[in-house]
Amino acid sequence: VDKIYLTGICGRPPHPKISKTALGAEKWIPWEYSSQAWRLIDDLKKQGVFVAALEQTKKSLVYNKFKPKFPLALVVGNEINGLPPSILKKADKILEIPMKGKKESLNVSVAFGIVVFHLNLVK
Repeated sequence: VDKIYLTGICGRPPHPKISKTALGAEKWIPWEYSSQAWRLIDDLKKQGVFVAALEQTKKSLVYNKFKPKFPLALVVGNEINGLPPSILKKADKILEIPMKGKKESLNVSVAFGIVVFHLNLVK
């Protein structure tokens, strides 16, 4: 991970809860805040960044079948609402983590970790 982009209503450094959770990583991973995710995605795409969204849809591809193109931005939503259709439309590819059982989602940090771990293996 080269940089983390935070958007919308979310916590951002410096914040005691972020520092406790990140264990100092927030000090050495560059980050940037943008109030509008759609504008950030447009800017990244203009820079040649491939945008993959993580969400369960009829068009999603299972994450481990995805052949990534770098540079890549992985867009994740929140556990309750996921990503809005307007953001999914801007993504170059929509990925999903197959779920079994009654729950249909994972904690966003867990889902992010699973997919980023896979992307690191295939890079």
